[in-house]
Amino acid sequence: MRLYLVRHPKPAVPAGHCYGRTDLPAQDADTARVLAALKHQNLPGAMPVYASPLQRSAVLAQQLSTAPTFDARLAEMDFGAWELRHWDDIPRDEIDAWSADLLDYRPGGGENVMQVAVRVAAFLADIQRAGHAEVLVICHAGTMRLLHALAAGGALRDAALRAASTPHQIGYGEVMVLEI
Repeated sequence: MRLYLVRHPKPAVPAGHCYGRTDLPAQDADTARVLAALKHQNLPGAMPVYASPLQRSAVLAQQLSTAPTFDARLAEMDFGAWELRHWDDIPRDEIDAWSADLLDYRPGGGENVMQVAVRVAAFLADIQRAGHAEVLVICHAGTMRLLHALAAGGALRDAALRAASTPHQIGYGEVMVLEI
């Protein structure tokens, strides 16, 4: 199976703020940019489209497909009380605690990486069972890193640690292709 993973357009959030599960809209201009870029990439046209239900992903999915499937397992990590706070306003000891325990610490009391990894792995298993040759998935950088790590194989905990340890370098609207 070939997965085409697309990161959502840039959300309408001030720079330097933590956001994950918060349902932010995408910036209109960036949505138009990403849509135009995707149309020039010659992605296969008749493939199922799955997307995070968060509007920054959902709006793009609706513009690319007449019948996208929204799956909450593709949503970004819930950062709890950290959501929409400037990173500089989050106590350093909390950030250090997360760095010391990437998999099990719950930033802001939200989800931990293992919880996100379990739901993303369940999504991946379900679409593999569906038998699609190609699938377009519109989601978030964290979800994309997890899907990439899961595709590489190994134990769930090891894949989650690889994903959490990978520096975030996925641009808005970037496409990642995985062969599974």
